[in-house]
Amino acid sequence: MSHIESSKNAALTRRKFLGSAMATTAGLTIAPGVLLFRAAQAKPAAQAVTSKVRWGLLIDNTKCSTGCDDCVTACKTVHKLEGHNRPETDVQWIRKLTVTDKQTGHVMSLPMMCQHCGNPPCVDVCPTGASFKRADGIVLVDRHICIGCRYCMMACPYKARSFEHEVVHDQSVSAPRGKGTVESCTLCVYRVDHGKIPACVEACNEAKHGAMLFGDLNDPESEISKRLTKYGGKEIRADLGLNTGVRYQGI
Repeated sequence: MSHIESSKNAALTRRKFLGSAMATTAGLTIAPGVLLFRAAQAKPAAQAVTSKVRWGLLIDNTKCSTGCDDCVTACKTVHKLEGHNRPETDVQWIRKLTVTDKQTGHVMSLPMMCQHCGNPPCVDVCPTGASFKRADGIVLVDRHICIGCRYCMMACPYKARSFEHEVVHDQSVSAPRGKGTVESCTLCVYRVDHGKIPACVEACNEAKHGAMLFGDLNDPESEISKRLTKYGGKEIRADLGLNTGVRYQGI
């Protein structure tokens, strides 16, 4: 057997072992007081994640004000995303883009995060399986097996992933992070699995902006589905055929 074949077999064996361990363990300690949530848990807790649900986000840009960063602040606060005054390398799970229509001069503020694609290119290029998509459409990174190669960052057309360059201090128990791994918006999966909405949506609602709506895209009776049916919604880079879980109105 060649060295390459031996390495591949070892990698497959390791991945099988990790899969079995995650299926039988309620949580894995990766730092004092920090547990990795089980990928197979959903709300209600007794039910497994199912493809009958497709979680999604609708952003109405006509209600998203330039200069407002309530969603960004909420994300940073809840997940304890530290800043190091290095915009090019600091971790960002959601950011606000200023977009100008070259023909009309119209300026709009565009929230950008992981688009939770139905056909995620980040998952396709990941050599270890660390990037994966849950049955309910949420795209995540398993930091236990992320090797920091950053292939997923290069594959993402939305530049929605960040690499953690620094040692992470004062982590959130619900959102474990670590130096040398890639991370991005998780749609606040730990909140979703307990019947809550993402922190960015909650902050937008509390500020009475009403620019963000979270819900089940597969349920025709959900508010998000009804609004998309009535007013439509656009994907960023729809030409790529990624079937994004984040849709926009007013762009």
